Amino acid sequence: MIEADEISFHPLTQKLWRDFELLFGERGACGGCWCMFWKLRGKAFDENKGEGNRQMQKSVVDAKHVPGLLAYVDGYPTGWVAIEPRNQYPKLAHSRVLKPVDDQEVWSITCLFVEKNHRRKGVAIQLIRAAVEHAKKNGAKIIEGYPVEAKKDEPPPFVFTGTASAFQQAGFLEVARRSPARPIFRFYVKKGE
Repeated sequence: MIEADEISFHPLTQKLWRDFELLFGERGACGGCWCMFWKLRGKAFDENKGEGNRQMQKSVVDAKHVPGLLAYVDGYPTGWVAIEPRNQYPKLAHSRVLKPVDDQEVWSITCLFVEKNHRRKGVAIQLIRAAVEHAKKNGAKIIEGYPVEAKKDEPPPFVFTGTASAFQQAGFLEVARRSPARPIFRFYVKKGE
């Protein structure tokens, strides 16, 4: 396990773009996504897989908008979490399973990516906790996650939204489930935090 004092988190900025590229590699983490899956609907995502998605994410960062946080261990980028207000992710609003639970303003954790040599060491849980702190600093009162329900000792093939157990360990509560394998979790910021 990687301890809290061994890992640091930094908002993705222009200065750290090369680290983001290093972490995601040539394939953009998974199939040319570059963490644009929830931001683009239908054909737009498929048509931009690869370089198009990379350029769109870079333009977000170049516009001084922070789409998430990078995790570092020993100065090396080892993880990523996407965290922004839910309205930045149009695909969520049109999802039958992940449509809004209510009309409250929430921030959404939509993607977790951990470099393969650092997986199963608690990095995802720490990324979720760091995302909560980042959202709180930016005024969030509710943070949502959309994990997959992993079977015991058999992680699902697409866990880029995280696992339910990781969100539970980070203090999130299940608030809705419209699909057996896809719950909606929330973290409620306590008054005064």
